[in-house]
Amino acid sequence: MSEFLQQLINGVTLGCVYALIALGYTMVYGILRLINFAHGDVYMLGAFFGLYAARWLGAQTHPNPASALAVLLIAMAGCGLVGLIIERAAYKPVRQSSRLAALITAIGVSLLLENGGRLVFGADPKFFPQIIPATNIALGGGVTISNQQLIILGVSIALMIVLRVIVLYTRVGKAMRAVSHNHTAAAMMGISVDRIISVTFVFGSMLAAAAGVLVALENPKIEPYMGILPGLKAFVAAVLGGIGNIPGAVLGGLVMGIAEVMVVGYVSPTYRDAIAFVLLIVILLVRPAGILGTATAEKV
Repeated sequence: MSEFLQQLINGVTLGCVYALIALGYTMVYGILRLINFAHGDVYMLGAFFGLYAARWLGAQTHPNPASALAVLLIAMAGCGLVGLIIERAAYKPVRQSSRLAALITAIGVSLLLENGGRLVFGADPKFFPQIIPATNIALGGGVTISNQQLIILGVSIALMIVLRVIVLYTRVGKAMRAVSHNHTAAAMMGISVDRIISVTFVFGSMLAAAAGVLVALENPKIEPYMGILPGLKAFVAAVLGGIGNIPGAVLGGLVMGIAEVMVVGYVSPTYRDAIAFVLLIVILLVRPAGILGTATAEKV
């Protein structure tokens, strides 16, 4: 039982990371009906922005919660700017084009970020500084949780709550829901559709950056291609929960993280990456709209 509880804690922690990345996928899809395949690479940029912010602030020399928070906020701000540039420079020009053109553009942006990161940061792995020294906390019965896992859980839940409050109770959030429902009607009501789309990209990129920094705290080895698999798994999590549904993205991320850790613990680490795509096939066969998604008829 203690082993199961330990694996469950590890799975929920990993699931929170997937949920943060999946939220970016689901928000952009809800607004634009676009799968932003570059989103996993924004997660990678978040880790690197956090690395250089930590070096600039000297966070490793004098580790404390204030400097760690500053590193997180700088990385989120940097990736928010990157998300804005990507939307304005790459996606906005093809917004009125076919979905295939937008999809190809997203793949191109992803390749650009990956290989651009390799050129700028170098191909060799970098190691994220320990801005929060690791300690283990015994929960009893042989179950432990590290302070870094607690930080991942706490920051992830806080960011999800903030996003939920923004979407439900602010003018920007109401405008996002209106644009998601109908672009034309929202524009007729005086909402700047272009601005709301940009804000959506900024929010999603900031969440991905937070995920990158949080993962780097626990697994300090980072490299330019680190966003490929987590990005794909987070996309599967978004589909699993119901693409376009914010609570569904969170649920899908948690299911994905728990399933992955349980497979590693009870089956074999060999199938760690395969479980994501097994879940994708199953959900597409059983419930194509996702766990919390609703099937909608599309006019043709």
